This record gives sequence, C-alpha cells and structure tokens, in this order.
Amino acid sequence: MTIGVRRPVIMGVIADFAAYPQWASGVKVAEVLAAGQDARAQRVRFTIDAGVIKDSYVLRYEWHGDEQVRWELDERGAAVSEMSGAYLLDEAPGGTQVTYELAVGLAVPMPGILRRKAEKTIIDTALKGLRGRAEQVVGETGGGR
Repeated sequence: MTIGVRRPVIMGVIADFAAYPQWASGVKVAEVLAAGQDARAQRVRFTIDAGVIKDSYVLRYEWHGDEQVRWELDERGAAVSEMSGAYLLDEAPGGTQVTYELAVGLAVPMPGILRRKAEKTIIDTALKGLRGRAEQVVGETGGGR
C-alpha cells in the first residue's frame, strides 16, 4: 500500500505504541516494557480483544532506521503461541510504499486456510489504520507529506 506521507512520519506512528488503541483495530493496550538506546521500544506488551481472541502477549522489536521494523513473539499469551512480522517502508512517488508481513500461530488448532484468511484481514486492517493515523498526524502537524 502506498501512503501519501513521508517515511519518518509513518515510522513515528508505528513507534508510538501508546496511540495504538486509537488506530489499531483490536488493540486495547500497548505498553512499552523496555526501550533501546534510540528510545524506540524493544519490548511491548499487547492486550488485544479481537472478537473470538482475547489475549495478552509480549513482542520484541528490532528497528532499522526509518526503513523497517521487525518483531518476534517474546512471551506467548494464552491464545497467541507464535508471531513474527515486519513493516517495510520504501520511498515511492507521492509518499511511502508500506509492506506489512505477519505470521501468527494460535494455541487453538485452526485450519491453514482460515489462519491465512485471518492474517490477511489483520494486515489489511492494520495498513488502513496506519494510513489513517499517519494522515491524521500530518494534518495535526502540518508537515510530513
């Protein structure tokens, strides 16, 4: 998805975990447990309510400037047993090309086709939420496009 906002603004939105409940569907709380030397979060506890899945788990983050951030499950929850993903940001005409990668494993057995469909829905929803939040931040600050 291309978002008509500069890469540093989008990465700033991604790094602002306290604001996730405002734009990331299903996230009730995102609490930074540890930050790195660059002040970006290294460990974050998420509390989610995504309909049939209510859980709390911890992700560990690895940041690469404003180009990408990757994460892995650091502490599993009752339902979420595996998770890894990334946001990859590339400059594009008129903004930033954002790629979101996600793989989720659940403690409850789920057929592969349903899991892949759920992952696609999560990715689509997250990208739309990210675009909306980034455009809102630009509108509030008057810059970043």
